[in-house]
Amino acid sequence: MSAFLRCVLIFLSIILGMPATFFAQPAAQKTNSCCPNIQDAESKYLVDNQYNEFIDFLNNFKDKDKPTQLCLDYYKANARYLQLKYLEDKQSWDAYFANGNTYRDELVENAQKVISQTDSANCLKAKSRLLLWQFHRDQLDAFAQQALEDLVTDVHVYAKEAGDLDLIKEVADKLLAYEEKSKAREIYKLYVEGLVAQKMSQAQLKSVAAGFYKQGNLELAQSIYDIYIEEISKTFTPDKFIPELFEIASLFVYKPAGLYDMAYAEKIYAKIEALGQKDVFNQDTIYLRAFNLEKFSAYKDAKKFYLQLTQIYPDTKYFDEATYKVAMINAYALADINEARKYFDLLAAKTVFSPQVISAFYQLGLLAQWEGNLVKAKDYYELLLKNAQDKYIAAVAQAKDRLKEIQENGQLSYNLKTFLDLSLKNESALIEMNKTELNSSSYILEKNQNNTVSSIVNMPQSGCNRVELQYLWSGDLGGANPVVTESNFGGAYSDSGTKEINIVIISPAGTIDRSFIMVDVY
Repeated sequence: MSAFLRCVLIFLSIILGMPATFFAQPAAQKTNSCCPNIQDAESKYLVDNQYNEFIDFLNNFKDKDKPTQLCLDYYKANARYLQLKYLEDKQSWDAYFANGNTYRDELVENAQKVISQTDSANCLKAKSRLLLWQFHRDQLDAFAQQALEDLVTDVHVYAKEAGDLDLIKEVADKLLAYEEKSKAREIYKLYVEGLVAQKMSQAQLKSVAAGFYKQGNLELAQSIYDIYIEEISKTFTPDKFIPELFEIASLFVYKPAGLYDMAYAEKIYAKIEALGQKDVFNQDTIYLRAFNLEKFSAYKDAKKFYLQLTQIYPDTKYFDEATYKVAMINAYALADINEARKYFDLLAAKTVFSPQVISAFYQLGLLAQWEGNLVKAKDYYELLLKNAQDKYIAAVAQAKDRLKEIQENGQLSYNLKTFLDLSLKNESALIEMNKTELNSSSYILEKNQNNTVSSIVNMPQSGCNRVELQYLWSGDLGGANPVVTESNFGGAYSDSGTKEINIVIISPAGTIDRSFIMVDVY
């Protein structure tokens, strides 16, 4: 067992409160030390970046039976890989260009030698596959994809041969670090299956999953939680099973600080819903689910649950926010002005003026102004000014800007009008907000908290020519005034409420996409 694996087992024994030997591989499992003596020597040489000296040590190693020679070949390949990375990092270009081709040839030759002379149960084969793939991936060469497929294939075989779980996890970790998420999840599954094969109890599975969550390895945590959920579904009664699912969902649901995976949280909520138990979602969990869906732009589903919240709990503390968001989604995600106006009107009829009620006056004015009904627009803006008083500075400023437009020529500002045209006109309905990712550094803000909003455009590469894009920002930008060349901006909000941020992205060939998000200030 490797020193690293022993450390992992000790860590797991601490968090689970059980002997580290619980996680030891079964006696019948094949194990490979992967050359501990040479690994120790490598550590001593490479701590001072003595790569050539380490290669000399390997070349002059006395005991050269076949297993030892395979170890020597692997560590020669690994040393050259690390040496190339070191020269790149230090920008030692003279040495890099003088010796780089030689080092690369030695790396590939020695790694291939190990692969061709080892069987699937030997850890050196998996390690050599991993090393070759990293090398080709770093080089971005034509061999990278095949090296990846070979790596995954051999690790599957290695896992079936009861391979070292530590090495299987190492491969998955490397894949994840290189953004090969689907392949990483595939290998993590092998790791999890290895853990489960050790007959871990339900409580142990849950604790191991929680441990990886705390480490920030969400892929692995989710894989183990999936196994845990499957196990407890067989034995837990609904009154015990459902709270467990809510607890797991709460880990992954959107939060302003800490770890989350909104899609995985929704997966768990959907499992709870599928159980068909009446009233298992209360107003807090319905809100949390709707909020989570909204924050990763699953607007249709978010609308469904915001509506459910207000219908089941008409006196809920979330009523104004949920109703406002239903209206916003209808208007700017679904292009349904009549439904949007229905819910804005519902808020505007209230006599207690929350931030969302004030914003509803603004949105009603905005829709009327866009439709050309300037009299009605003016009335709504003036209602906002009358009822906002001195509490909602940003909303007042927006209303005054729109009133000034009405007084001068009735035309909305160019950025805002472009967004409204694309969002609300029937002929623009084909723009599905799928080419642009609009992200906020946080979606839950305190007053005057600095925040960054950025856009990422997903579009085909255009060869060597860089496409010049224009970013037309509008909405409540927290005091920022980004120019058309800026794909991101920083701002802060002085008053509470739900703030919408809009963007239209334009290329020389025409409009690429439009998008909007909402952030909440408390």
